[in-house]
Amino acid sequence: MFRNLFADESGKEIDILENGQNSCCAYVTWILLALELIKHPHATVFSTEKDLVSSGWFEIQELRPGAVIIWDKLKASVHGLLGNKNADLQHIGFCVSATEAVSNDSKGRGFPWKHHATYNDTRRIEKIYWHPELND
Repeated sequence: MFRNLFADESGKEIDILENGQNSCCAYVTWILLALELIKHPHATVFSTEKDLVSSGWFEIQELRPGAVIIWDKLKASVHGLLGNKNADLQHIGFCVSATEAVSNDSKGRGFPWKHHATYNDTRRIEKIYWHPELND
């Protein structure tokens, strides 16, 4: 699940999630959509963040289980649908504890995995979003 999303590109069917390599937004947004906490599924962090804000999510400063995390941009290491090598790539996932997060593993298996919230201090958290319904 969350590994493939096929689109028509000039008459050719392509997997825009590249077998899970680009699935972080699909993973996050389909879960949030099922919980009725956003309006639409998305394939980019930019469109996901716009939907989060318009759906009542707001930024908080501290990690809380259930919060949505957006990590800082990293340079792409390979060519692919996300652009040329060295393009800026964003990443999104969920906070599960004060030190752990769950997000899609784009560099390995291509499906969600639990990891350190800052990838053991190698990736800075750019934003943390919270929704009032998570207080209940």
